[in-house]
Amino acid sequence: MIERTLVLLKPDAVSRGLMGRIIQRFEDAGLKIVGAKMVWIDKEFAKKHYFDVAERRGEKVLAALLNMITEGPVLAMVIEGVFAVEVVRKIVGGTEPKTAVPGTIRGDFAHHSYAYTDSKGIAIKNLVHASGKKEEADYEIKLWFKDNELHSYKTVHEIHTY
Repeated sequence: MIERTLVLLKPDAVSRGLMGRIIQRFEDAGLKIVGAKMVWIDKEFAKKHYFDVAERRGEKVLAALLNMITEGPVLAMVIEGVFAVEVVRKIVGGTEPKTAVPGTIRGDFAHHSYAYTDSKGIAIKNLVHASGKKEEADYEIKLWFKDNELHSYKTVHEIHTY
């Protein structure tokens, strides 16, 4: 099943110069980028992205997330592939970098823990947002991208397999 999912390289990934290395992980897995743009969002837009966080995790967590996602530019991407939502989540790794498996983006490039960030009153620096399920991906893609910003094309691998 070919799916599309939203991936955000958060301000910590951008400021650390990890964009190329992170993108390579997705492309190495055979996924393709069908939309990409760098944006510096404001808190009003961020609230639309994190629309259910206060309800699920509380106002304090929401405030920390809003501060983190708006502290610098974000590289927003739509990634396409077979079971893209699930595959991207596997490549990204667990939400808490301290416990993320080595070989994942978070396991290799980040080390923050919930305990540390909670003690500082900040959001966890985990480099990447990846949609959690297909319905979430559909909502987030529509929020971040217009239809004319998304592209259909065949990779060289797809051309050779048809």
